[in-house]
Order: sequence, then structure tokens, then C-alpha cells
Amino acid sequence: MACWIDGRPDEPLPPTDRGLAYGDGLFETIAVRRGQPLLLERHLARLGEGCARLALPGDPASIRAELLAFSAALGEGVAKLLLTRGDGLRGYAAPQPPQSRRILLGSPPPRYPPGNAAQGVRLYPCRTRLAEQPLLAGLKHLNRLEQVLARAEWRDAEHAEGLMRDLSGRVIEGVFSNLFLVRDGVLLTADLCRCGVAGVMRAEILEQAERAGIALQVRDIDFAELLAADEVFLCNSLYGIWPVRRFEEHDWPVGTLTRKLQGSIRKLLDS
Repeated sequence: MACWIDGRPDEPLPPTDRGLAYGDGLFETIAVRRGQPLLLERHLARLGEGCARLALPGDPASIRAELLAFSAALGEGVAKLLLTRGDGLRGYAAPQPPQSRRILLGSPPPRYPPGNAAQGVRLYPCRTRLAEQPLLAGLKHLNRLEQVLARAEWRDAEHAEGLMRDLSGRVIEGVFSNLFLVRDGVLLTADLCRCGVAGVMRAEILEQAERAGIALQVRDIDFAELLAADEVFLCNSLYGIWPVRRFEEHDWPVGTLTRKLQGSIRKLLDS
């Protein structure tokens, strides 16, 4: 695994880093194809919003240049960027002024079963619920303990992803994906104003749907509405779109709108 810290390969990470101690930071997981980071502008825009909301210093020009250089060196795979608040002493109060730290990790391309995209996947009903914190909603911050606990709930190969709901039972997302429904020709995805991660692939799908004139809604989705959907699919920036075929005893077909969006996203990832 390749690793750069503040632009320097194989630099050691100090144990005083606030990302380790408190999850005080943000991260982006970026697909790299032929030495180029995909959906780079969307990743940088989300990172910039997170920096603004967390008052986390970060130089956009330096981050962009470093990501491009790292991706060129990686060639094919996944670049994971972590931006932390840097070093700190014991206690929650951040040092003033804070000095952020950039960490880049490179790994090989993920090897998902081809059937996930072709035939669809089965969702696991996670018992772990997402806490509601509007200050952090939508951000890809470093505290992922809810997802860690949810992913530990299943170990079989039958389930490719898990469904996560909030404390009120609303449908939010997958453990590492965003979730969409289709009902009566309308594309639906959850409002992430209370919790959840605003994925870059989710943003891309919403933009493509709007350009194509597809009716869409971003709003609260209750559990009964999920079960009554005509189509269900998952998305993230690494695999694109996976249709959902089964959840407990409920089945959905792989519908035409899912396939249409899946085809356009595949072209984007393969371009």
C-alpha cells in the first residue's frame, strides 16, 4: 500500500494526530483509472464543504496537485485522502492555530463480484441505527463507528450491503453506499439533513437524472415506502450502481430506470 503524508512518501504518522484520537477530520475515497482520479471535482467540492463546516484548514490547490501526482504514481486503484486537524495535546480543545495534515493511501482496485452489478444484490437489515446530528450530516468525517458496527452484523457472502435507518426508522443509506428508490417513475433518495453521507456518486446520479428530465425527489423515506418501491438500487464512487433484488422476504426487479442510469454511470467510470 502506497502512503504519502503531507506529500512525502513513507513519512511516519505521529500518534498525537487528532484524526487518531478523536476522528477529527475528513476523508475521500477516490477511484483512480489510468493515473487519473475520477469525479475529482465532486470529491474536492465535498471536501471543501466539510472543511468549511468543521473549520478545518486545507489548501485546495495543494490538495488537488497532490491528488493528481499520487494518482499518476498509483496508476490503477483507489486513493484514500484523509485530512486531519493535525497534532494536538490531550483534551478536546484544538491547538491554535491548527495545522492540518494530509494523508494519502493507495490500494489496488476492489474486486467486487460481477453479479452484483449484473443480477443485483441482497441487502442485510442492519440493527445499528444512525444517530441524528445535523452539524455533521452529509459529511464524510473520520468517525465511522456506526458503519463499523453495522458491517460487523453480517459475515456471509449472501449479503453484499446493509440497509441503515435512522433513530426514527427512516430509510437513509447503505453501510458504504447511497440508496435510491423508483416509484411510479419517480426517482427518490433520502434527505440527508439529519445524518448520512452525501456521496459523490449520489450527486452525479441526481445531476444526470435532472438533465435527462427524470422526475426526482430528495425527501424523507419511510420503511413502508421502501418495501412498496418498484425498483431499488445502491451507488458509490467505486462500483457505480448495484441493483437491489432482495431484502429479507421482499423482492424487486431490476427495472429500466436502474439499467438506464447504470449504463450512463458505467460509461463515466470507464471513460
